[in-house]
Amino acid sequence: MKFPVDQILNLPEMKVLDCQEIEGMGIVITIEKSVNYSTCPSCEQITHSIHQNHWRMIHDLSWSERTVLLKINRRQFKCPKCKKVLSEKLNFVEPSKGYTKRLAAQIIQQVLNSNIHSVAERNDLSDEEVESMLKGQASLILNINLSQLKRLGIDEIALVKGQGNYLAVLVDLDTHKPIEIVKSRRMEEIREVLVSWDIQVLEQIQEVSIDLWSPYKSLVEELMPNANVTADRFHVMKQVNDELDAMRKAEKKAAMSLENKSEKSRRLEGLSKSKYSFIKNEDSLNEKQKKKLKSAQEVSPILAKMHQLKEDFRDIFEFTKYWGDSVIKLLDWMHEALSYFPKSIGTMVRWFGEIVGYFDEKTTSGTVEGINNKLKLIKRLRYGFRNFSNFRLRSLLNWHFSINSP
Repeated sequence: MKFPVDQILNLPEMKVLDCQEIEGMGIVITIEKSVNYSTCPSCEQITHSIHQNHWRMIHDLSWSERTVLLKINRRQFKCPKCKKVLSEKLNFVEPSKGYTKRLAAQIIQQVLNSNIHSVAERNDLSDEEVESMLKGQASLILNINLSQLKRLGIDEIALVKGQGNYLAVLVDLDTHKPIEIVKSRRMEEIREVLVSWDIQVLEQIQEVSIDLWSPYKSLVEELMPNANVTADRFHVMKQVNDELDAMRKAEKKAAMSLENKSEKSRRLEGLSKSKYSFIKNEDSLNEKQKKKLKSAQEVSPILAKMHQLKEDFRDIFEFTKYWGDSVIKLLDWMHEALSYFPKSIGTMVRWFGEIVGYFDEKTTSGTVEGINNKLKLIKRLRYGFRNFSNFRLRSLLNWHFSINSP
């Protein structure tokens, strides 16, 4: 059978010596470079003197579901000037690898939508070969440029929910891409990553958005002297929502203890399955959730008041345009809400400077939350990622890998 060899090969610098299909192997294309000379890397002398032929077999992209193997003559030349022996450069394959760069790129693209083990089985490769491609490709493209980093987000993700095993995620808030994933949120490990950055990078960072965890704040103040620390509004909002939900649970528990069966039934019916109607943004509720919210508010005036305060709090961050107006409205809200949200108000008092810092540039870690959601999806697909290093590479490649990467 004749094959469209040029179409299969698509390597203009190579010439085809032979092409055949071998049962049990696939399509084998024998090739070598078109030119019959090489340039000495030491003295830049052009040489035509072939020292020896060196044949190797490597995997390439499959063609029409057929395995393609390239039998390459990577010739060695001898320099007449400095007498050194040199091997030809083949730009489409790494010197020590048994596969082409384009095959590795395609495999990595598959890994991004699956996992190592599944991709290995699908392509008749071992898990170790796919891991090798992952690491090799990552070493080429994960030299992330931090020269333009101005706004940094720091957050964490739990690898196993409920077990306290957190990874720290560092994000460029302007490019909306993670720039590092740290094995834990321990300050020693995060500090080690940050210190490894050029001092110029740390000094050029103007703002860092964090959750309400003081060790993050201390680390930023220590290493980034020119950065303003901003408390992420979504974490502040979470404090308010958590306190509202705690009251919802308390109201439901109180209803359970009522002796009047009719009143008990009325309150429980109103409060049952009302969690998301209270904590979700009111303008995002569907009709069913709106009805549930109304019935819950009717049986619990305190929850109705707390819900209104929660919505007022969100409006301050969402719609107030000017810094001064925002701060005044926040102070007024804190005064009105003190008896309803004492825990949240306490947090706001301790973090007031960082919270109102949001009103300067309206910076949030909403980007970080979106990234964390994607990392959680990768975590669920992590079969074949047997260690943190592979998980880190797999994750960062999602944002920094292109099929056209070098």
